[in-house]
Amino acid sequence: MVDEFGTDEVLARLSNPLFFQACSNVLGFDWDSSGATTVTCGVLKDAFASLDLGIRVAGGKGKKSRNTLAEVKKIGEGYDFPTALVERLKYSSRMTAKVDGVAIQAGYSIYHHAIFVSEDGKWMVIQQGMNPEFRTARRYHWLSRNVKSFVVEPHEGIVGQLAHKDVLDMTAKKSEEARRVCTDIAKEGSDRIERLYSTIRKSDQESLSKWIETDLGREYVTHYKVIPTRMDWKALKEAYETQPRDYEELLAIRGIGPATVRGLALVSELIFGRPPSWRDPVKYSFAYGGKDGVPFPVDRRAMDESIEILGAVVDQSKLGSRDKLEAISKLRKFAPA
Repeated sequence: MVDEFGTDEVLARLSNPLFFQACSNVLGFDWDSSGATTVTCGVLKDAFASLDLGIRVAGGKGKKSRNTLAEVKKIGEGYDFPTALVERLKYSSRMTAKVDGVAIQAGYSIYHHAIFVSEDGKWMVIQQGMNPEFRTARRYHWLSRNVKSFVVEPHEGIVGQLAHKDVLDMTAKKSEEARRVCTDIAKEGSDRIERLYSTIRKSDQESLSKWIETDLGREYVTHYKVIPTRMDWKALKEAYETQPRDYEELLAIRGIGPATVRGLALVSELIFGRPPSWRDPVKYSFAYGGKDGVPFPVDRRAMDESIEILGAVVDQSKLGSRDKLEAISKLRKFAPA
């Protein structure tokens, strides 16, 4: 692939969740086996380290992920990168982990982080988190050439087994106003945030509004099931001293964690009327099967129903006769004899 298309294309393909999944299957994994992400990334890391293909990998699972920045520095030295580029790569590694662990809150703790770096200074990140409540994993894919901003829909794709309700997504375009408000109030100092925060009614506290017979008296529907109580006031004081220019700079401040991000979003929504997005940004999931041998026996009835639905969609579309026949012919390849 490197010989035929170059390192940029290799990074682009691996950043595609479907291509990466297929790559792990080619290596011998059964469907979505446990460890497919971590082992595939580990295999690729070893392969790129032993072959001079113009790509190196830093990081890995658990303790290996903590060595990422040191390994990035080593990669930079090997490729003779200028200091500024090495620092930018380190920043990219930190921010991708921060965004997926803090700015997107679906209950997944990041335990695997791998950054692929080309000899041209381009990068791609694959990281994975685990949700202990549902015992499911979620994989996040990034590609440097398509990242215009770390905090505005930066992913190539997010793949998981479940889509959750009430997921705080500060990276969504819908969260633009909330990001602006969070940055503005952080720049005004922690004292003001603390005053605003203290005025918010606790989620389990009754109010008089339910007895008022007007539209204005209807209870405000909030997605905040639990109001965070561990706001990092020290980090917010640092934000005041730093005066971040935008939400990305605010998020990059050490100590701005999940509770603080959620608390600021809470103030933005309930005090200033600028709600963030609560839609889960996961984009890919498995239609059939699952982990470790679950695909067998294959659920043919569910697959047949899907084929029928797709066929009906094509049949009811405004396509011409030739296009319809071609589409149905392609669908037919997936149907059992």
